[in-house]
Amino acid sequence: MIRTILGEVKEYRRASMVTPLFMLLEVLMETMIPFLMASIIDDGVNKGDISHIYHIGGLMLVVAVIGLLAGIGGGRFGAKASAGLARNLRQSMFYHIQTFSFSNIDRFSTAGLVTRLTTDITNIQNAYQMMLRMMMRAPASMICALVMAFRINARLASIYLAAVLVLGVILFFIIRHATRYFRMAFPKYDELNASIQENVSAIRVVKAYVREEQETSKLKKASENIYRIFVKAEHNVIYNAPLMQFTVYTCIILISWTGAKMIVASTLTTGELMSLLAYCMNILSNLMMLSMVFVMLSMSTASMERVCEVLNETSDLQNPEHPVTEVADGSISFRHVNFSYHKDSKESVLKDINLEIHSGETIGIIGGTGSAKTSLVNLVSRLYDVTSGEILVGGLDVRSYDMEALRNQVAVVLQNNVLFSGTIYENLRWGNKNATDAECEEACRLACADDFIRSFPDGYHTYIEQGGSNVSGGQKQRLCIARALLKKPKILILDDSTSAVDTATEARIRRAFREEIPDTTKLIISQRISSVQDADRILVMDEGRVDGFGMHEELLASNEIYREVYETQMSGGGDFDERKGD
Repeated sequence: MIRTILGEVKEYRRASMVTPLFMLLEVLMETMIPFLMASIIDDGVNKGDISHIYHIGGLMLVVAVIGLLAGIGGGRFGAKASAGLARNLRQSMFYHIQTFSFSNIDRFSTAGLVTRLTTDITNIQNAYQMMLRMMMRAPASMICALVMAFRINARLASIYLAAVLVLGVILFFIIRHATRYFRMAFPKYDELNASIQENVSAIRVVKAYVREEQETSKLKKASENIYRIFVKAEHNVIYNAPLMQFTVYTCIILISWTGAKMIVASTLTTGELMSLLAYCMNILSNLMMLSMVFVMLSMSTASMERVCEVLNETSDLQNPEHPVTEVADGSISFRHVNFSYHKDSKESVLKDINLEIHSGETIGIIGGTGSAKTSLVNLVSRLYDVTSGEILVGGLDVRSYDMEALRNQVAVVLQNNVLFSGTIYENLRWGNKNATDAECEEACRLACADDFIRSFPDGYHTYIEQGGSNVSGGQKQRLCIARALLKKPKILILDDSTSAVDTATEARIRRAFREEIPDTTKLIISQRISSVQDADRILVMDEGRVDGFGMHEELLASNEIYREVYETQMSGGGDFDERKGD
């Protein structure tokens, strides 16, 4: 885990190495101050030697300035190194997430990934900065102060050593106990973020159903869970400060009492006693600082584990050793394909699928909810891999292609249409970043989107809000279809992507497909018979199996499911799912 995190330091290694050196220099300068102060009192004040006071005072000023500059340098380079680590971690995580298959993404919730990219990495950043500065500064300062204290008077210095050992053991158990609660807390942030994300993205539905109070209650519960866990953790950590204060004052009293007796006995000077008290405060304050570092580390350990889970996740989908980069045509073959989303699942989602689809064909796919229509088409662009069997595109197994090359030739318009914040042109160029304005407009004409776009005051430069919230469902669907067409794919998959479009516009889109992109294989999933009846062939899915595959007239004559749905829809409405409710 540590190796994975430190592997992201990269170009900030120099800053990471320089920071502890500056902190060591600062510690050395701080350690010299009490020693010089003792010399001023004993050899200057007590003896009335003004020149000595000036000489040592000037030296103290130089030492203090060097210590100040070293502290500034350590802070500057420490901040640079920790912020750089956080930046690299976010970039690596985000890049790594892009390589995930759908099954990998399913293992992490969206809210969980957001928490890891924000809260967890911020914890790691803070912990790394404290490690570079305090983990070097505090122990070094304690050791130097102890050495100097023993050099002055070993008997009194033993009081510090005993206090440090006792406090160290107590703090170890406090931090160890608190760490368990911190590990429990951060997964709760996922639930909190999930609640916020769900509420904000579905705010229109929340308001429409007057569910504000219930959503507020859900968020309150998630916040309460985090609150309770952190309170339990803090109940352990709060003992830290009182113990430190008790130890500090106990040491001061013991040193003052013992030191006063030694001064009377002329075995200790006043200056040496002052130095010992200064070293006492130095040692114990650094011990307190070190304890806070351990608290931060215990918090960040849970964050590091969560970040490493993402960084160490291996994509289920990998390119072959020598991938094919050209797709010959849009032909598709399913050969004894079985598929399940989980490898250990006993029940397959798709069961023994055998299909032959010719390049340029228009295939309608119809079936009830849960019949695995979407699962079927997801396998074509290799968003998932088959459990057994094989799928051929252009005559080759999809697993033999470079995934980017394959997906560039298989355009998919999913059920949940997503537009991104930016202009219409910018959204369209997701399909082809080098597309000209003319090509964008031609794709929109084919998708029957050109008319409504030109009705906007800014036309194709109209700004689309995040998620496409300022366009209607039908407009969003047509923009997504146009975006897919810009890829000029050999296979076009429309997954119920015209459900919000009126039947007349849908007919125009189908006609444009037929006339303008005849060589593109088109797979059209729909609940409407009218959307697929003009297809070259129609695939009827039922519970993960192929129930029928043929032309409209053939299925009317031979397929009971298709015939019943057709009669239901043609005689007064209803869709595929209503047949099963009868």
